[in-house]
Amino acid sequence: MHLFWHRRDLRIPDNRGLALAASDDTVVPVFVVDEEVLDGVGERQRSFWLAGVRELKRRYRKLGSDLLVRVGTPADTLARVSDTYDAARIYYNRHYRPARRDREHQVDAKLPTTATTDLVLVAPDRLAETYPNHGRFYDDWRDEPKREPAAAPDRSSMADVTDDRAVPTGEADIDLPTAGYAAARKRYDTFLSQGIETYSATRDDMTAVVEHPVGAVSRLSPYITAGMIGIREVWADATDRHDAVSGSAKKNVQKFRYELSWREQNYHLLSYNPDLLTANYKQIPNEIAWENNPGQFEAWTRGETGYPLVDAGMRQLAAEGYIHNRPRQNVASFLTKHLLTDWREGAQYFEEQLVDHDPANNYGNWQWIAGTGTDSVDVRIFDPVAQMSKYDDDATYVKAYVPELRDVPAEKIVEWPTLTDSERERLAADYPDPIVDRNEAYERAQRVFEAALGKR
Repeated sequence: MHLFWHRRDLRIPDNRGLALAASDDTVVPVFVVDEEVLDGVGERQRSFWLAGVRELKRRYRKLGSDLLVRVGTPADTLARVSDTYDAARIYYNRHYRPARRDREHQVDAKLPTTATTDLVLVAPDRLAETYPNHGRFYDDWRDEPKREPAAAPDRSSMADVTDDRAVPTGEADIDLPTAGYAAARKRYDTFLSQGIETYSATRDDMTAVVEHPVGAVSRLSPYITAGMIGIREVWADATDRHDAVSGSAKKNVQKFRYELSWREQNYHLLSYNPDLLTANYKQIPNEIAWENNPGQFEAWTRGETGYPLVDAGMRQLAAEGYIHNRPRQNVASFLTKHLLTDWREGAQYFEEQLVDHDPANNYGNWQWIAGTGTDSVDVRIFDPVAQMSKYDDDATYVKAYVPELRDVPAEKIVEWPTLTDSERERLAADYPDPIVDRNEAYERAQRVFEAALGKR
């Protein structure tokens, strides 16, 4: 008898640790409600994860087994369960966030364990420790073989156990996606049939994003983050489609596969840099002169900066616990560059609000945007006016989330931060004026970051 310790891998198919445990003996699956770890997760995501645990429990029961749910610290809790079932070994999938690594080390010190790589396609130790940019990382990562999806264990591999203990519930302030593998699979199937072959063309088309949210992009991020679908399964299906099509369709599918490599690099960074969540990754000669204005930060969180694309993104976050990638980049750049607020403030706020919060992706991407991460451009500043003109020129996305602007002509919304005070008052008196001047804020950010880099 073995135990399998579920964490952020809330599925049975394509679960390498579970498959490995089942290949050797019957398995008792266990989920430990570790309050100290869960307290560091936003309430929205916590609620989604716990709904996923309940769905996983139902799926095990269909296999004639059950998911044991216990509350406590993993080492002590798993030791008690191991004694009860006379388990020979604990199997689990490796994680990279420091708090979860600490739990693994505590379990390893107390019990016989076997850990395996499941969270990423390519284990970090198969690659070099550092890379100067994503392109160099991608070249090496692309050449590494990717494992096939792990087979789901059959009914005979699962222990005949029952457990009537209820899974705790959460209280999210928004409607959450349906949790579980079946919902993840349904969403991915929709994207495979309706979107992946046009992905590169539609992924930043904000009109398409509003009108076809699962199609323009996959919207799989909450499920991948919670481990409700395996990354090898996602890669394998995309690769099958890539190999079956040609021309522009092949290029579009390849773009989707390429985007997965950014997630892989962020996990590679976290694996080798456990302080990625708190310290600048890049060695910067001088301190960055953050201003950290509390009033401006609050305006940013409320979506009241007077920059329509930024505000739409922040209001989507408030309403859905999710932001599309293009406005996600813009709201992060605006906070760190136009407002000169420390990237850690924004990353922590995202951690509280996002249903798809992933520690490696969130903090790695915030650092990339802030200029403290792996970006090869020394000072990258997204201009939210130019970005809206390029990606939402008809204001479909902005109007979907900023009702004060729905009666304003699209071209005026695009230029909102550059209009006169009187024209803004006439067009939409209820929508705020810009909290910083577009040009002045841009130039100030350029000066501050060049000074931090020793270029002034």
